[in-house]
Amino acid sequence: MGPPIGAPVQTAPDGAGRMLAWLAPDGRLILAARAVRTFAYGFQAVLLGVYLDRAGWAPWQVGAILTATLLGSAALTAVFTATADRYGRRRVLKLAALSMAASGTAFAVTTSYPVLLLAALTGTVGVTTGEVGPFLSLEQAMLPLATSAARRTRAFSLYNLLGALAGSLGALAAGTPVLLQRAGLTADGAFRAMFLAYAALGLVTLGLFSRLSPRVEAASVAQTASGLRRSRANVLRLAALFVVDSLAGGFVMQSMIAFYFSARWGAGPEVLGPVFLGAGLLQAASFYAAGRLGERIGLINTMVATHLPSNVLLMAIPLAPSLAWATGLLLARFALSQMDVPVRQSYVMAVVDPEERVAAASLTNIVRNVAQATTPLVAGASMQLLGLGAPFLIAGAMKIAYDLLLFACFRNVRPPEEAARMPPAAAARMSAPAPAPPAPAATGRRPRHAP
Repeated sequence: MGPPIGAPVQTAPDGAGRMLAWLAPDGRLILAARAVRTFAYGFQAVLLGVYLDRAGWAPWQVGAILTATLLGSAALTAVFTATADRYGRRRVLKLAALSMAASGTAFAVTTSYPVLLLAALTGTVGVTTGEVGPFLSLEQAMLPLATSAARRTRAFSLYNLLGALAGSLGALAAGTPVLLQRAGLTADGAFRAMFLAYAALGLVTLGLFSRLSPRVEAASVAQTASGLRRSRANVLRLAALFVVDSLAGGFVMQSMIAFYFSARWGAGPEVLGPVFLGAGLLQAASFYAAGRLGERIGLINTMVATHLPSNVLLMAIPLAPSLAWATGLLLARFALSQMDVPVRQSYVMAVVDPEERVAAASLTNIVRNVAQATTPLVAGASMQLLGLGAPFLIAGAMKIAYDLLLFACFRNVRPPEEAARMPPAAAARMSAPAPAPPAPAATGRRPRHAP
């Protein structure tokens, strides 16, 4: 009889998976789906900003498309994660992949702004090489089931490393429309071909999710009705801080950065594709380093120490005197800015009970999407009213405030593996709460938990 559904699984080396023997097959499928999706996001995020600029739409209209995407993403995440453990995580993921394919098809077959706005509301249009839609929340809850607690942060590092590599290759592929035009296609036809490719990759993602095993589903019927209970206070505080970070991130989404470089310096896909390729490669290296650094100095310390300098670099971009300087600052910023991502994901999953992981991932990702959705439109307006570089300055200042608040609030809340390395007295004061004890026999009394 095999391990129960929902239990972490270890497998023996099996040829192609020998180097990932510590990660169960479901984990490898999740990594593959992540890579396929982010490759599509990589070229879509670059092309979308340039396409909207070439179409003659004003900055506020570009911001409206991005806002619609993020609002749709938040709504889809809320609905899908609320029902995933009841109707099946695999089923919900497949439905999200179909939505991704549909949105790409819409951009390929029409140029009507109202239709594109509706397509953006599906929440699965690639406007950044990061995650959109409900994929992240569910995969974030499922990935720890495919490995041990000691390897959890490393699994999230690999998850994001592969996403960054695929996204950077996708950014390089953003130069494909130039090649297609040389081959005889019109500019519009070249962009439509890329949007169709985006839809096709959504179908590939669907195929990968179809191969997931039942082990990724909820461990029990009780878990399907679980929400935030014992971990509520920590998760709500984290969610509130993530709102600040995401409000700032909405000012400098990749599509908005591409729009800025196109409007300020006249940079097209043939320039921006290689630039975002380099950014993705730097991010990939930083994800690997983040896992190692998090194991050495702690997850919260890693998040803050890497994020602060990246925000200073962000604020310097609009002050650059040339395209070369602006590009250099952008690349330096990308080398540090995403190191907190795998560490943050691992931290959230570590400080909650396993049955609360979907709820915690859902809440933290939804508030990030909603907050981020409110600012692209403001960013576009600030470009018109204050200057093209205003979003970079606003975002950098807000992100610095987030870093300082995060350290102040959570420096003493440690995940179990960090607490285990500390003296017992210190660990008792600083670790995340241990899993709740079993309920007592029918005594009519409520169990008492430590704060």
